[in-house]
Amino acid sequence: MSKKIDSFVLDCSLTMAWCFPDEETPYTLKVQEMLEHAEAKVPSLWPLEVANILWSAENKKRLTKIQSSCFLDLLGLLPIIVDDQTILHATRSTLELARELHITVYDASYLELALREKIPLATLDVKLKKAAQEVKVSLL
Repeated sequence: MSKKIDSFVLDCSLTMAWCFPDEETPYTLKVQEMLEHAEAKVPSLWPLEVANILWSAENKKRLTKIQSSCFLDLLGLLPIIVDDQTILHATRSTLELARELHITVYDASYLELALREKIPLATLDVKLKKAAQEVKVSLL
């Protein structure tokens, strides 16, 4: 029997797969369904990453401003909690994780949050998955 998950860390790669139908997979849809009974936690850089990808998609004519706005409205309805402690850990534990695992500090912020909260990570990023396994962070 699988353990009930109340919360997990949601990374930007997985979040943005919900925006683009050609990026949806059974895994991304399952994680989205989990938000009916669990909350997602994200580091404070997550809104900037989401906005940057939306802007880039608009610039490349992959999305319109209206589609971006609608996606942001939908995200606003989901139980996604932005961590207010990310910045306090950026220059210590997050930076150390990045150094140790040879990943970006941005990716390390998701791992740091998962480690600090002792919750699993949901990601599509292959390097981040590998790094999570190295530090014993559970993956959804």
